[in-house]
Formats: sequence, C-alpha cells, structure tokens
Amino acid sequence: MPPELLCAGRCMGQAGAAQAWHCPSGQGHSVWDAVRMPLGEGTPVDIQRHEDSAIEGSHRLILAANRDEFYSRPSKLADFWGNNNEILSGLDMEEGKEGGTWLGISTRGKLAALTNYLQPQLDWQARGRGELVTHFLTTDVDSLSYLKKVSMEGHLYNGFNLIAADLSTAKGDVICYYGNRGEPDPIVLTPGTYGLSNALLETPWRKLCFGKQLFLEAVERSQALPKDVLIANLLDVLNNEEAQLPDPAIEDQGGEYVQPVLSKYAAVCVRCPGYGTRTNTIILVDADGHVTFTERSMMDKDLSHWETRTYEFTLQN
Repeated sequence: MPPELLCAGRCMGQAGAAQAWHCPSGQGHSVWDAVRMPLGEGTPVDIQRHEDSAIEGSHRLILAANRDEFYSRPSKLADFWGNNNEILSGLDMEEGKEGGTWLGISTRGKLAALTNYLQPQLDWQARGRGELVTHFLTTDVDSLSYLKKVSMEGHLYNGFNLIAADLSTAKGDVICYYGNRGEPDPIVLTPGTYGLSNALLETPWRKLCFGKQLFLEAVERSQALPKDVLIANLLDVLNNEEAQLPDPAIEDQGGEYVQPVLSKYAAVCVRCPGYGTRTNTIILVDADGHVTFTERSMMDKDLSHWETRTYEFTLQN
C-alpha cells in the first residue's frame, strides 16, 4: 500500500480568505500519505477555506499530512533542493522512481500533494506518480494549466489524486484538484472544507471524516495560541490509530486487496508489519507569506526512533 497522507489546511485565497485541507491518498505517495503495501496507497488531506475575516497573524494555509509507505523503501528526509535550493520536500529514492515526491513546497509559492487511489490491481508498467509533484514544483506553469496537461496523460498512471497550488501573498492563492479516476477536467477549489483520501475528493470514508473532525477540533483549540501548540495538536491527530470500522466504502473499492490489513488501514495512522505511517508533515503559511514546515520521520525502520525537523522561510512572491 503506497503512502497515505492526511492533510488539513487553511488557506487564504485572497487577503482575508482562508482555506484548510484534509486529503488522504490511495496508494503510493500522497498528502495524508499512505504507503505502498499490498493494500491501498496514498494519503488523506483536509482542506478548509474561508472568505471571511483574516485576523492579523492567522494562517492562510494549514496542512497536515501522513506518508504511509513500506519501511524499507529508501527515501530522503525533507530538505531544500533544485535551482537555488528553492524547493523543500522529501524525495523517493526507490530504484526507477528516484527524485519523485509526495508533498512539497517552493519558496516561489508552488505547493503540490499527491495521494494514490486505492485499486485492487496495479499496472506495474505505469509511470511513477511521484514525478507529478516534482514536475509541478520545478516548472513555471500555473497550477490549473499544469493539471489540465496532466489530465491529458492521466491514463499513463495508476490511480492518483493531485492537489496543485499557487500561493501568492499579492495576487491571492489558487488551489486546484485533479483525480485520474474521476471527472476528466481539473477544478479550482472554492472556499469550503474538503476531504481527500485514497478515493476521489470528498469521498466520505469513515477515517477521512474522523480525521477531518479531529483536525478541525485541533485548529479550534489552538486559536490564539503559539503555532508550536497547533503543530503539536496536529501531530497528535496524524498519529491517531483508532480504526474507523466498519467502512463498506473502503471494502467495496479495495476488494480482497484491502481485507488482510483493513483493521489497520482504516485508521488515520496506519501500523502494519513492515508498512505504515512513517512521516508526518505540517505546513503552516501565515497572512504575510511566512512558511513553517515541520516534518517528523521514522528513522532506521524503527517505530521507537523518530526525528523532527522544522524549516522556516518567507514566500518570495
């Protein structure tokens, strides 16, 4: 089961507007990232957007994501790379998939997150989905145009969901979505709250709904408190191991593929032998374009050994 990611976020599309995301992925890398197990792959993401009252110092984007993956799959921890070291992300180092990623942001305000779509049978000759995020982060193409191009090539990949965003303090934020197992054209997300896991946007899997609820409660509890409190509360959300069963929707979509690990896969934090949640990521962007990127990663395939890194910078746009 590829990475599964749970992302929750709040973004301001224009001055004063805020948006939050929660997205789970299906297989592979994704924003609430789920892993590549014989099961589902991807990550869940929550997105919430408000057009009202931007309080000074409030966050225009809050993203919380899990990456679920085989513990043995090689990857690099999040760090800056690319031209002028302007891109911040982890990197897949699996042979043949090197350089792909599941979640990243650039100092120019480009952000992308991928979740896999849970499918019983994979095409092992398909192109690696991690390149979809990397290509967006390294191009000058805007998010909607990029997803339109991707939609023309969606048949070349196994199932995926892709969120692409242009974050601009001056012009306003634009956040778009495309899933190659859904409608043929990408959409621009209007203000509201969204859920994305290893199915299409807003598919109400129980663990997605539960994760979104926990996310919203964490954000509410953290209002007017230091951002470190918000980050800690969101990390608690991402590490919740309570299985949300029964869930016929997951069983119908995953079939026999998901049955052996259903009791573990149906939780926000996945814990299966050799596979599960190995990275938590929190991204905060405030009204002035200041970015705080926190990554908590499992080290040496050891569930008792984790390392947390935080990067901060201001968007150049």
